[in-house]
Amino acid sequence: MTDLKGSYDVALEWAPDGPGTPGRLGGALPPGEATPSAESPAPSIFTALQEQLGLRLDPRKGSVEVLVIDHVEKVPTEN
Repeated sequence: MTDLKGSYDVALEWAPDGPGTPGRLGGALPPGEATPSAESPAPSIFTALQEQLGLRLDPRKGSVEVLVIDHVEKVPTEN
């Protein structure tokens, strides 16, 4: 809902499972950059989005498209 167009290459650091568990979106660390440690915990995904990218997540209710697969069978193949 930002109305941003195009593709973006971003690097975002956050703690996916809580403080002290660094997460990273955007690939490997740049050369010379240290992995965050437990002494300097990474922020939550919400804080990281706002502080590092200037974006804020707002809770909303709405419709989304969903594909449900309720049964799968393997078809026999000839050898």
